[in-house]
Amino acid sequence: MLVTGATGYVAGWIIHDLLALGITVHAAVRDPDDGAKIRHLNDMAARLPGTIRYFKTDLLADGSYAHAMQGCCVVFHTASPHILDVDDPRANLLDPAEAGTRNVLNTADRTSTVTRVVLTSSCAAIYGDNADLAETADGYFTEFHWNASSSLDHLPYSYSKTMSERAAWSLARASRRWDLVVINPSLVIGPAINPHATSASVNLVRQLGNGKFKAGVPALAFGVVDVRDVADAHVRAAFTPAAHGRYIVSGHSSSLLALADALRPAFGRYPLPGRVLPKWLVWLAAPLADWSTTRRFVGHNVGLPWKADNSKSVDELGMSYRPIEGAIRAMFQQLIDSGQLRLPAP
Repeated sequence: MLVTGATGYVAGWIIHDLLALGITVHAAVRDPDDGAKIRHLNDMAARLPGTIRYFKTDLLADGSYAHAMQGCCVVFHTASPHILDVDDPRANLLDPAEAGTRNVLNTADRTSTVTRVVLTSSCAAIYGDNADLAETADGYFTEFHWNASSSLDHLPYSYSKTMSERAAWSLARASRRWDLVVINPSLVIGPAINPHATSASVNLVRQLGNGKFKAGVPALAFGVVDVRDVADAHVRAAFTPAAHGRYIVSGHSSSLLALADALRPAFGRYPLPGRVLPKWLVWLAAPLADWSTTRRFVGHNVGLPWKADNSKSVDELGMSYRPIEGAIRAMFQQLIDSGQLRLPAP
């Protein structure tokens, strides 16, 4: 089985679960000779019954996945940019996400052994703004919904996830040999296989504890899910013959303040936010903030609810979601242990 973006946050746990099953994993990475980047994978493989093999790949180089994909029946395509603050959304987000997906799936089309592709998408491909919830029939986001409110100018990350998933479905419909299953997680939190993993969620949790939000947080609602559950969903999607279509993988509806409250009993010494800022103040300060927001984002998201229906993942994949308190606390402790988060000086 091939895992693209093998050094990534979600990919690490997918590889863990596959190795635990005794499977040989083809790990696609940029530089297999960079020992520091793959040390955590080697350490994990040494403890588990499966085998890991590394392959040098480039998301935007046509055909670079051909060797890595040989002999694989399932391709887990997790490689995609996960950054929110970019100078050039097209070059930094859209092109790598969409063109990279086409590259990997076109290679799957030319590889006779591949029968299924499991794609890591996002709930960002299902909705753009919390305000979109008002357009749903039952007050929940479901797998039938597509993000129609994002663009290169407004939430470009969400737009890139939407366009790359649409490209994947277009290619899947044209293929008669392999099928596509898509995992759409909400905000992914929890401990990483690599203690120095980077992602937008890692940055967010770090900011909850470093004093950045000490004065308060916006009333921003969203879904959250344990990274280990996201990996589990991918593996279940690979091994469940009847799995089909998209799956919202989200354990709980939450908020910035709720995450801080979950941390408070164990990490109360840190400058965690303790209150919600008024929306008018967040709107007024948005152009000056350095956490990548706009007044349009504030207007369409802050103070508005977020709800999603995860029943398809429960009924068809057999998912059972972990409590979010354990995930956020383990993630926070890992940031402390790895030296990425320290108590501010008094």
